[in-house]
Amino acid sequence: MDLTSMLIVLAMGAIAGWLAGVIIKGGGFGLIVDIIIGIVGAFVGGFIFLKLGISLGSGVIGQVITATIGAVVLLVIIRLIRKVL
Repeated sequence: MDLTSMLIVLAMGAIAGWLAGVIIKGGGFGLIVDIIIGIVGAFVGGFIFLKLGISLGSGVIGQVITATIGAVVLLVIIRLIRKVL
């Protein structure tokens, strides 16, 4: 992975993490954790959509939407775990 690809992944992760934080509402985790949640959310969203047979296309918008949905699912799970503990 070259520098440009890594910057694009980080930017998309930041956008997806930020959007997920806005959708879920509540205290944010900060930029670095939002990026991590967005990147992990991209994998979660990709896995969920693959299992459901859903494709949003291969463009940047589809990837950001997939990552955002995955990040929202991840944030819901994190909040449920934090409530229990």
